[in-house]
Amino acid sequence: MDDINQFEIERKFLIRMPDIACLGRDGELSHIVQTYLKTEDGSERVRKRGREGEYTYTHTVKKRLSDLRRIEQERVISEGEYLSLLRLADPDMSTIYKDRYCIDYMGQILEIDIFPFYSDRAFLEIELSDESQQIFIPPWIDVIKEVTEDKRYTNAALARNIPYDPI
Repeated sequence: MDDINQFEIERKFLIRMPDIACLGRDGELSHIVQTYLKTEDGSERVRKRGREGEYTYTHTVKKRLSDLRRIEQERVISEGEYLSLLRLADPDMSTIYKDRYCIDYMGQILEIDIFPFYSDRAFLEIELSDESQQIFIPPWIDVIKEVTEDKRYTNAALARNIPYDPI
C-alpha cells in the first residue's frame, strides 16, 4: 500500500477520567497496542488497532516541526510485517496499551485515550485542519489542562516515563 504523507496538527488535553459507560454508548472503541522502534531522528512506531479479532497494522514515522505540527508518514502493513518490525523495538521504551474512543462532536472527531496506568485521568486529542481552527469540547469532559506543548505527554514520552502531576 502507498505511504500516506501528511501534516498532523492536533491539540491534546489531560482530562479527568470520563464515565466509560457513556463513552461506550457514544463512541467507537478501538484497542491499541503501540510499540516504538529504535530510531535516530523523530519517532517511529508500529501499531495494532482494532477489537474482537479484527485488527489493522500500521507503521508510522513522525518528525516534529512545532508543538502543534508534525510531518507524519503512515502506511498500512501486514500482520507479518508488524511482527517482524516488533523485533526492532526500542528496549528503553515500554509498549503502550490504550483504549481509544472516537466520538463525533459538533463536526469534529474527539479521540479519548484511556490508559491502564491511570485511574483518575485520560487524554483528549482533537486533530485540526489548521492551527487556528476553533475547537469544541463537550461540557461533560472535565479538562485539567492543555498538554499540547508539554512533551512529557506525548505517547513516545509515556513509553519512557509516566508523569503523575497532581490534579
